[in-house]
Amino acid sequence: QVQLQESGPGLVKPSQTLSLTCTVSGGSITTSYYYWHWIRQPPGKGLEWIGYITYDGSTLYSPSLKSRTSISRDTSNNQFSLHLSSVTPEDTAVYYCARGSTQDQYDYWGQGTQVTVSS
Repeated sequence: QVQLQESGPGLVKPSQTLSLTCTVSGGSITTSYYYWHWIRQPPGKGLEWIGYITYDGSTLYSPSLKSRTSISRDTSNNQFSLHLSSVTPEDTAVYYCARGSTQDQYDYWGQGTQVTVSS
């Protein structure tokens, strides 16, 4: 059973960089051919896909967030991370990490972590 757990600060100041880590257990992030996603849900809104990193380290980001987003991985610790720069209050959301067997389908999710952008 694959499990994902998000971690990181719950409060970030405007203009700073939001950094979250997803720790994966029960499966390796380098196993072919999985996609490891970041997704968020702002309050009162639907899910928004942020981007992914693949089993071989390739990345793809949402066009609307691409200029501020970076996803990286630490294979030795079986983790992948999200960095979102120049945050504003509009980046306040519950952030989820998830595994997908395709680019747009998810089979395992983390529980989510609330991130609030506020001074």
